[in-house]
Amino acid sequence: MPNSPTSPQAISHRLETVGQGHLLRFYDLLDDERKRGLLAQIGSLDLESLPKLVHDYVINTPVFALPADVQPAAYYPRNPRDPKHPWDEAGARAAGEAMLRAGRVGAFVVAGGQGSRLGYDGPKGCYPAGAVTGKPLFQVFADALLGAKDRYGVDVPWYIMTSPLNHAATVAFFERHGFFGLERGSVMFFPQGVMPSFDIKTGKILLSDRHEVATNPDGHGGSIRALHVSGATADMRRRGVDTISYFQVDNPIVNILDPVFLGLHAGAPDSSGQMSSKMVAKASAEEKVGVFCMAGDGARKGRGEIVEDSDLPMEYQRQTNPDGSLRFNAGSIAVHIIGVGLVETLATDPGFALPYHRAEKRIPHVDPTTGEMVEPTANNGVKLERFVFDALPLCERSIVYETDRVEEFAPIKNATGADSPESCSRIQTERAARWLEACGVRVPRGTDGRPECVLEVSARTATCARELKGARLPREIERGARISL
Repeated sequence: MPNSPTSPQAISHRLETVGQGHLLRFYDLLDDERKRGLLAQIGSLDLESLPKLVHDYVINTPVFALPADVQPAAYYPRNPRDPKHPWDEAGARAAGEAMLRAGRVGAFVVAGGQGSRLGYDGPKGCYPAGAVTGKPLFQVFADALLGAKDRYGVDVPWYIMTSPLNHAATVAFFERHGFFGLERGSVMFFPQGVMPSFDIKTGKILLSDRHEVATNPDGHGGSIRALHVSGATADMRRRGVDTISYFQVDNPIVNILDPVFLGLHAGAPDSSGQMSSKMVAKASAEEKVGVFCMAGDGARKGRGEIVEDSDLPMEYQRQTNPDGSLRFNAGSIAVHIIGVGLVETLATDPGFALPYHRAEKRIPHVDPTTGEMVEPTANNGVKLERFVFDALPLCERSIVYETDRVEEFAPIKNATGADSPESCSRIQTERAARWLEACGVRVPRGTDGRPECVLEVSARTATCARELKGARLPREIERGARISL
């Protein structure tokens, strides 16, 4: 139908209007199936928004505006008896446990990435992460949910955001492993949205093939709309879930159902119950992590936000307190609690849009003139994505809670070095050793203080040292042992 909004003629007109007519350059050379696929893909894009997007983020590089009179964000210290900021840990724990028992909490993992940087062909969530067992990341998290069922008598629903690239493989992985013992009806998969990838010089959308637009996932900030559009928030409401525990798939030791954190989020006097975050103290001023800050003046005064390390001037990052500690020391570990109500409010607001973040990348593509494949040797493209933490300034009041990086931060991002499988295994072992020693178990340590063994504690067994005290434990760990509890 020539007059149909999805007809080749109509889409061609829309593309020409926004300067992207080249996307149909090879249309007449395609078979019928690929023609339909290309038209559907283009039709799913918000074409009319492209000129402004290209102008603001591709042709021009946006300049970050540091919050007026930027200040370090306040946070709840890990030690509740800290004289500078004492707080009621027992009360928060009791409140969080009550939320869990009442079925008010759902788990949400952002799992759209592939394991390619690790030399692994498949979804990152399928990557083996257990220090001793080699359990895949997804199973590690499933154990945490099974542990919550053991402790609180409730099936915590799990929402897994994939990407178009790995959705089918992720679902198949769960099917193949019997959902790791979880109730299938309590696990929901949905893909995140995508953004077109752009030529860095011209702003033209790249083609990954003659019949396919080059796209990239729209970032974890896209999760807010994806949760709503997929029906996940409606599913939460049906179950009585009003609180979402948000985490990313690459960190196997995250405490995804921390009752203390949940209780603070829901009941702290300075929390609106909309969005809360965890932090670790920065290892150094130069550590490349986002920093929790707040505006000391202006429209956002007192509201928290995360400033990326590249946007916070180094003279700020090197500032110290009188005791020598870093003034801007609250590093983000991408762990949040989000109210379902906030997601619904933002996702249904026609004017809501988180800002895009620009990344320059090497993007293979088809030459729009010759149709030949181009493998760039330098950055030739721009990918745009949104970050969920940019919702923090939209909250009335948000809180930050400190955790210890050995307790809860051992991401697997790189094949070697920092944040690698090796460093993750080492941290898993150190954490387990601390817990065992707190329970009176002797753990062999070398002259450098590191455990001379490999240890792994399943989240079904314990999520902290106090929970491990009820388990059957050996009196002593032998040097060189590999033990999973």
